[in-house]
Amino acid sequence: MRQLGYHPHETERERAGESSFARRLGAADYPRFHAYVSRGASEQEVIINIHLDQKKPVYKGTSAHSGEYDGDLVEREAERIKQMST
Repeated sequence: MRQLGYHPHETERERAGESSFARRLGAADYPRFHAYVSRGASEQEVIINIHLDQKKPVYKGTSAHSGEYDGDLVEREAERIKQMST
């Protein structure tokens, strides 16, 4: 993920078997792409769950945020990841 411009991202909620990464769209912390990465059924298979965080969570202790799970930006980023990973 580092080769794709992402950095490890700690989350308040542990996700079993998943690593969390983020990539900023500019100099500010938000908006940013946020990806959860896990192993698939085979050793070579990797599953990446990506969304766009528009802003910081409003309430402390929650993971609720203004996340977009589809749309043009998310689709283009998913395609960029696919192209650079092959």
